[in-house]
Formats: sequence, structure tokens, C-alpha cells
Amino acid sequence: MSSAAAGSPGAAAAPAGRIGHVGAITVCVMLATIMQALDTTIANVALPHMQGSLSATQDQISWVLTSYIVAAAIMTPPTGVLAAKFGRKRLFIWAVSGFTVASMLCGIATSLEEMVVFRLLQGVFGAALVPLSQSVLLDTYPREKHGQAMALWGVGVMVGPILGPTLGGYLTEVYNWRWVFYINLPFGILALLGIMAFLPETERDHKRRFDIFGFAMLSIAIGALQMMLDRGELLDWFGSTEIIIETVVAGTCFALFLVQTFTHQHPFLEPAIFHDRNLSIGLIIIFLVGVILLATMALLPPYLQNLMDYPVIATGFILAPRGVGTMVAMMVVGKLINRFDQRVLIGIGLALAAYSLWQMVGFTPDVSQWTLVESGIIQGLGLGFIFVPLSTITFSTLAPRYRTEAAGLFSLMRNVGSSIGISVVIAMLSRNTQINHSEIAEHVTPYGMMMQSPWMPSFWSPATQIGLAALNGEVTRQASAIAYVDDFLLMMWVTLLAAPLLLLLRKPRRATGEIPAAAIPD
Repeated sequence: MSSAAAGSPGAAAAPAGRIGHVGAITVCVMLATIMQALDTTIANVALPHMQGSLSATQDQISWVLTSYIVAAAIMTPPTGVLAAKFGRKRLFIWAVSGFTVASMLCGIATSLEEMVVFRLLQGVFGAALVPLSQSVLLDTYPREKHGQAMALWGVGVMVGPILGPTLGGYLTEVYNWRWVFYINLPFGILALLGIMAFLPETERDHKRRFDIFGFAMLSIAIGALQMMLDRGELLDWFGSTEIIIETVVAGTCFALFLVQTFTHQHPFLEPAIFHDRNLSIGLIIIFLVGVILLATMALLPPYLQNLMDYPVIATGFILAPRGVGTMVAMMVVGKLINRFDQRVLIGIGLALAAYSLWQMVGFTPDVSQWTLVESGIIQGLGLGFIFVPLSTITFSTLAPRYRTEAAGLFSLMRNVGSSIGISVVIAMLSRNTQINHSEIAEHVTPYGMMMQSPWMPSFWSPATQIGLAALNGEVTRQASAIAYVDDFLLMMWVTLLAAPLLLLLRKPRRATGEIPAAAIPD
């Protein structure tokens, strides 16, 4: 094998021209991707039902989500090392098997403690599924078809979290919350059988060393950061000793990880991987895209349910067209990606996403259903136009030996961006609601012109306790609506912030049918 590709899981895979059953491999890895992506959001709408069944408090039940996110974030970076050391097919089989079994255990859990442990296992095994599926598709398809391969992969990664609340709400309403986890069983079995039958094994690098200290420092840093983000709003952020400790631990461990990376002979992550400009810029952009992807989904369900009184099922169906828009865009861009500059396609996607958020800035509690659906479809189209060409151009100039490791970093940055985005918008929502409530309340007095207006409803009279409570409820409702608008505005600016970074991406050479030499075993 050539020196450039020696010992790498990505490079050891047979070229696309020599791999059989390409369609079967694609279906199998897509099933694994969709299964893992769905679980990032499918349990959200079932939490109230799980809380009662498991006798948990509001604070405790949030660990059902947190435990999964923390475990997945920690176990994503070592995917490349583990694939190189044990073989990509073997690791894929372990990951799918473990995730499927853990899902069944979650479904039969009878206590909060059991649920948290089983969700941790889900995160541990599921972390590798997305980066492994991405690297498998990149190695299975020739370079000129990488755009189409990433379009298929992106459908699972992007549509899964978007449609998760809709599917979760339906399963919980029609059956019960346990089916949110049982739904993984058929996907897991089919994916496992297909991977065992069709996916070729990669060459194992028995000499590959595992940097335990580097991995430990990165894991603790990610875990502490996630804990700080999840519990910050509950504990009043830096007014809490716990949050301060978690911040210091995250910063210290990350600094030690960087020192280890640049000084150790065999670091956990090879610094040379960041010499590729497209990968480095792509990681920054996908971080910003992660903020938009899940932060919007964290805001819209409570907006529809709390301010507009939509039931859970109706909320899911109104949000579903966003996923349809993403899927359509990915299929279209998969056909266009080899005909147009990928940076232009990403720019179109950013413009569409920014426009949809500008529409949301104009939302009121009386916004029409069509406006909600329209803005969702446009945002879905934008995200689809961003994700496929970004996934393609990020890896277009990267040596094949780094693909699995880089795919893990790509997924990690998207997840960290989503976590930070959700924490920031939720914190801003709470803070701005209080500020807006105070400012609006200053103008609500018995002697103000507004209160003397003939159109003022009589049940808002501040002269009675009932009227005062009703009036306060409406003030809170309007204050929340303004706070939501502030969050949408922030995300619009984050989207526009990513646009100048496109100028730093290198345009990849036009693909040909030739297989790169580094990807061909000697």
C-alpha cells in the first residue's frame, strides 16, 4: 500500500469501481444514519409522558436527553482511531448492534436510573454511526459522484432531527412513549444484516496507538462543556459555583488536549489534518449551521404550543414541511453539484436560510399557518442547499487516509454548534422575556391611555384579582413573542456571518472518473 494511505480506514477501502453491491451498502448505512439522527430529537415530545411513568421531576427527566448528547459527543472523536485499529466493518457492526440493543433496553426501562444508563449506552454506540456512514459512502462512490453520495447521506442526517418530533409525537399519542425507542428495532436489524453481508472490511492498523490522555482530556472537556450548557439556565449561569467549576474544567482540559496534540509523538488527533484549508473552514461553517439546525427546532414547538395554543400533533405536522424542503433541496443539489461551483450553492442556501429567519422575525402570536409552513419550507430548502455541497467541498481536498477521522470531527462540530445554539437561544428567551415583561408592564397602569381605550376587554381590568392575572398573562405572552423574535434575529445574523467564510474555501478541481492514487491499495 502507498505510504500516503497506509493504515488508514478510509484509504484501505476498495475503490468504488471494485466494490460490489453499492446500492445495498448505501441502503444499509443510510438506515444506520437515519436511526441515529432520529434519536437526537424523537424523544423530546415524549418527555412529559416519560416523566410521569418514571416518577421523575422536570429537572431529572432532562437527563434522558442530556445523557445521550454527552455520551455521543464524547465518543464521536475516537471513531477514526477505532476504525483504523479494529476495522471499519467490525466497528460498524458493534455500533449498530449496541445501539439497537440499547434502544430496546430504553423501551423496557422501569426507573429513571435505568433510563439514564441505557441512554448513555445509546450515545456511546450511536456516536460512530454518522461519521462511519459518511466515510463509507465517500469510499464507495467515485469522486465524481461524491455530491450525490453526500446528498443521500445528508437526507438522513438533516431530515432525521427535523422529522423526529413529528414521528415522536405520533408514536406517543397513538401508542405510548416506549415506541419512541422500539421503532429502532427494525431499522437496526436490517442495517446490521446488510452491513454484515455487503460491506467490505478495511485493512487494520495493528500498530496504531491510542492516545489515552488526549482522549481523556477531550472527553472531559466536551462533557463539562455540555453539562455547563445544559444546566446553565437552570442554575443562573455564572452565578452558580457548579457552572463556574464546569467552565474551568472544560477550558483546562481542552488546553491540555491541545498541548498533548502538538507535542505527543502519536496524538489522539493528528495536527496535520488541519493543514487542509477546506476541512478547517468547513468545520467552522458546519458549527454555525448546527446552531441554525436544532436551535430553530428548539424554539418553534414551544412557540406554537405556548403562544398559539397548538396541540402536539398539530405542531408536528406544521413543522414537517421543513423536513420535506430539506429533502427536496438535497435531491436537487445532488444533481447540480458537479455542474456549479459548490461555494455558490452554499451561498444560495445561506441566503434562503437567512430569508426564512427574516420572515420569522415578523412572527406574531396570530401568524397564519401558511406563513409558518412557508418559512419552514424555505429554511428547509436553504439547509439542504448548504449541507450537501458543504459536506462535499470540506472533504474534496483531504487525503483519503484522514476521512473517517475528519468525518468524526465534522459530526462533532455540528453537534457542539447545536448544543451551544440551543443553550444560547433558550437563555436569551428567558432573559429577554423578563426584560420585555418589565418594560411593557411600565406602560400598563390604570391611568394610561391604553387602559382607557374603549376596545380594552373588561376581563383585563386591573381592579380585580382575576382581571389582574389575565392582564399579566397577556403581558407575559407579548413579552415572550418579542423574545422569540429577538432569537430569530440573532440566528439570522449568525447565518449571514457564515457567508464571508465561503471566500476562504478552495474550489476543488473538476472531478473525473479517475480514482485518486492514495485511495488505491498497492
